[in-house]
Amino acid sequence: MRDKIISLAKDCCADLVGFAPAARFDKNDPVFKLMPEVKTVIGLGFRVLRGVYRGVEEGSTYYQYTTMGVENMEETILPMALVRISQLIEEEGFTALPQRRHQQIMAESDGMNPEVDFSRIWRGVKAETQLNFEDAAVKCGLGELGLHGGLLTDEFGPFVRYCFILTDAELEPTQIKAPHLCDRCGECVRACPGHALDADGKRDDWRCAVYYNGANGTKNPFMPPNALADFDDRLDIIAGEAKIDREKAKAILRELYFYPPAQHAYQCSICGRACDVACYVHLEEKGLLTRGFKKKFREREPWQFNIEDFKTKE
Repeated sequence: MRDKIISLAKDCCADLVGFAPAARFDKNDPVFKLMPEVKTVIGLGFRVLRGVYRGVEEGSTYYQYTTMGVENMEETILPMALVRISQLIEEEGFTALPQRRHQQIMAESDGMNPEVDFSRIWRGVKAETQLNFEDAAVKCGLGELGLHGGLLTDEFGPFVRYCFILTDAELEPTQIKAPHLCDRCGECVRACPGHALDADGKRDDWRCAVYYNGANGTKNPFMPPNALADFDDRLDIIAGEAKIDREKAKAILRELYFYPPAQHAYQCSICGRACDVACYVHLEEKGLLTRGFKKKFREREPWQFNIEDFKTKE
């Protein structure tokens, strides 16, 4: 049955498959609230195509990362794989509970997911309604956590998305990977156009959302010179240096209508996950990724505009 699951997962575009016994999870973990009889958590990892990051890297096209790397993955590829593998498990006589990330539910009362419209998020929903996806991915042996809290994998670095299936079938576990990729170099911290990560990799989610959506004009080819004219510290915002709390973040986000969002409330990433890209470039340069390409991802110095271009409000 385990081999059947792996084979079908590969047919459904999964690049990584891992199995975690329920014993790896604390007794108070959400897995037991979601499915008290769970015996195995199955983790599925899917590469985000390296090419969809190229447009942002070159400043040429931006919608492909959001539509193909986020929206299509979360709304089509991952759910279809979850359904088909869950069907297989049911055909074997066991129960399967698919778990995809709900982008618009957050346990924190002031939480924020940079990938979606802040006004579409339901906050304060009990934590047991959703797994800790990063923790589950590590326990399923898909990869390790990087400094910025994202999953790093041997083949694809941080260019992955993942989902899970809870089942009452007992399946042979996958070994947890010993950390060996992240050297805490800080490239992810330095790459953020809004300084949303501190030195320890802790992320300010509201600040991240502002700059994920393109508030840094030096990295946003769609921002007009008179952008954010109603903000006294507009140049500091555009340079990524302003102080930003939750309410100010909302006010800025309401003004960032320079590029259209995707169809399912997903916001277009103007930063192109700069933290992940910097991490990937670092891992590639160190030769730590097991999947190679004929050309390096970053072939020239990253581009940016001059803050001087925004000093006019006209």
